[in-house]
Amino acid sequence: MFGLALRTLRFRTGGFIAAFVAAFLGAVIVSACAGLMETGIRSAAPPHRLAWASAVVAGQQDFELRKHSGKPKTQSVALPERVRLDRSLAEKIRATPGVSTVVGEVNFPVSLGKQALVAHGWESARLPGPAPRADEVVLPAASGVSAGSTVDLAVQGRISRYHVVRTSASTEVFFADDVADQLSGHPGKVDYFGVVTDNPAALQLGSGLSVLTGDERGLAEFPEAQASGGRLIPLAGVAGGLSILVAVFVIASTLMLSVRQRQRELALLRAIGTTPRQLRRMVLGEALVIGVLATGVAAALGPVFGRWLFDQFTSGGFISPVVQFHQGWIPMLIAAGATLLAVGSSALVAGFRVGRIRPTEALAEASVPRGWLTPLRLIVALLCFGGGTALGIVTLAVMTGPIAASTAGPAVMLWAIGVAMISPGVTKLTAILFQGPMRLVSGVTGWLAITNTRNAATRVAGAVTPIMLAVGIATANIYLQTTTTAASAQAFAEDLRADAIVAGPTGISPEALDRIKHADGVAAASPYVTSRAFVTEPFDENQTKKGYPALGLTDATTNAATVVRGNLADLTGDTIALPDTAEVSRSVGDSVTLRLGDGTDRTLRIVAIVHQRAGAEQLLLPADLLAGHTTAGLVRQVLVRAAPGVDQARLTQSLTAATAGLPVSVGDRSTLAAANAKSDETGAWVNYLLVGMIVGYTVISVVNTLVMATSRRRREFGLQRLGGFTRGQVLRMAAGEGGLIAAIGILLGTVVSAGAIVPFCLVATGRVLPDGPVSIYLVIIATAIVLALLAAVVPAWVATRTRPVTAVATGE
Repeated sequence: MFGLALRTLRFRTGGFIAAFVAAFLGAVIVSACAGLMETGIRSAAPPHRLAWASAVVAGQQDFELRKHSGKPKTQSVALPERVRLDRSLAEKIRATPGVSTVVGEVNFPVSLGKQALVAHGWESARLPGPAPRADEVVLPAASGVSAGSTVDLAVQGRISRYHVVRTSASTEVFFADDVADQLSGHPGKVDYFGVVTDNPAALQLGSGLSVLTGDERGLAEFPEAQASGGRLIPLAGVAGGLSILVAVFVIASTLMLSVRQRQRELALLRAIGTTPRQLRRMVLGEALVIGVLATGVAAALGPVFGRWLFDQFTSGGFISPVVQFHQGWIPMLIAAGATLLAVGSSALVAGFRVGRIRPTEALAEASVPRGWLTPLRLIVALLCFGGGTALGIVTLAVMTGPIAASTAGPAVMLWAIGVAMISPGVTKLTAILFQGPMRLVSGVTGWLAITNTRNAATRVAGAVTPIMLAVGIATANIYLQTTTTAASAQAFAEDLRADAIVAGPTGISPEALDRIKHADGVAAASPYVTSRAFVTEPFDENQTKKGYPALGLTDATTNAATVVRGNLADLTGDTIALPDTAEVSRSVGDSVTLRLGDGTDRTLRIVAIVHQRAGAEQLLLPADLLAGHTTAGLVRQVLVRAAPGVDQARLTQSLTAATAGLPVSVGDRSTLAAANAKSDETGAWVNYLLVGMIVGYTVISVVNTLVMATSRRRREFGLQRLGGFTRGQVLRMAAGEGGLIAAIGILLGTVVSAGAIVPFCLVATGRVLPDGPVSIYLVIIATAIVLALLAAVVPAWVATRTRPVTAVATGE
């Protein structure tokens, strides 16, 4: 039967192409997503300045966080700030057999006019010539400053004058080692050590240290590469999983429609003695041939598409440009396995009913389709509806803020699968409801379109399902994103009690802070430091894998937190204010242990319990305490509140005058809001790109399915024309069917998306309808209508070009 399957494919060009396109696109998308996941897992970032080192010793950028109270299970979590090492560790590394060179590296920002540069100690320059002295500096030749001149550099928020002892071809600035040690903000510490050794395996330095070799050396130089990989892995996993589910839908609907159109052929084979097993083997063989061919072509194009997606993520700022794209044989193996599994299972399901037909009923079955609601369909539909409802309840009862999208998103697919299982019945019911309007608008052709849709509900449902998927996925994901972005912007605006912001790229000096506080029209000024921290003792059940956002400040009036107990005025030294949702001791005066962003453990005394917006809880710490444990090591922003009666323009003018001559800039509250919005926009852009990719695949399947379904009706159209219909009436009937299919798909897709959107909106914004322009929904439904009409009318126009008698004689 496998040989017969190969021979029959060449006589069914339309069905073959349709199934091939569905399987090919599915394999390409899954392969690309798997390639992105491999890239995220590797997080390969070849070193630049450390290319000379055979190994790099750096602080361990993750730790084991307890998962449950009273249980030994832990999970590895990434630290958000650079973990620095004691400079004295160099002696221990030098004592290791095989080590010939050890160089400690520090990185810190400096500004030369409007040029933002990165500075290091001379030890890591590895350039010829004597080291610069305390008042000297080595600048890049590209800076435009010549050797022997004097320059003013902004370092740590101050302007200092240095003599340019020489220039180099490097793009970095170099200070004397002891000067760089002080200017780095972490005296006695280094970012990492570059090591030249002939035996990297001998570098056994104890816990808390990582020895990096090969491409991993770049992770010390570019710690953002590891964070990029951490973002890419779940993103690729979600997109890949969603792509597989959509691919199963698309491939299954295409193959089942193809098999359904061959009912007469398969019935004849059954009537002449073909066994059910042989029939299933033939259908399965045909499908596997298509699947193998599709995955073979996709093996070449999958990495190309994956590279394109990766380039889009990089150019959009979601992935660090130093990360290298990797796609080996494993992603293609995953794509091939997923595609062949989808093709094979779809073929088995499609051939199962045909194989069960008894020979005496074969031709009758082919002529008169029977019931579509099987026990399996009903069970799957009930399970999916139950799962979607359960996720909606969890979203409403458990989730808070933007994280509610984590349960709202999967609900879309559950509702979609459930609706797809009963789509023939829903299609017939909806067609009955549309019967009056259709006949009123289009007369006899509308009546015929309704009749055809009702009588061929199973066939029509194959076209309705992908439209429902496209509309449901696009509407849900886009409006979930727009609502999340709007809620985040609203929360940020309400929580930010500041009228202006003073920012210093190299830091805010004590002198600058003093000037800001005493500027005319200033009621309050507070340093503004952000990071993340983990509550390690006592255990906090509400803590996520990313810990808590941590906010450092000195004046509580710049924050919207409401004090429940205690006093934020006591937030100095080793103290903390906890949100009232934290599952730890809520008594003022008790202590909690925090693992700060750079891996340092600090035991802090609770001075206040505060109430904050649900889903936006933060730990409040003294600004100087938190700043010392960030990568920057110092305060870079100051929030300013205006005195009563002082408008925005006057405050900005006053701050600009007060900070004249200092390396800082003054902006209004929109500056911070814009930075927050930019971060949200990056995530939104990535979401839109992935949704667009999946919806695009679904849209192609819509066209694929409708073209295949319409082009096989040449004999039907011929009989209608012999019965008195004109070609124009047949085309209007096809347009009516396409419009009806689009209307049903849009209606079902809207219901599917509402199952996810409504619970999320109630949690995130307290409203039923999502935030975002209605034009988005209008574009989605307009696109669905246009595609359905074109995919129905164009094949009908081609099919009716043949003379009616010839069409009837040649059949399908």
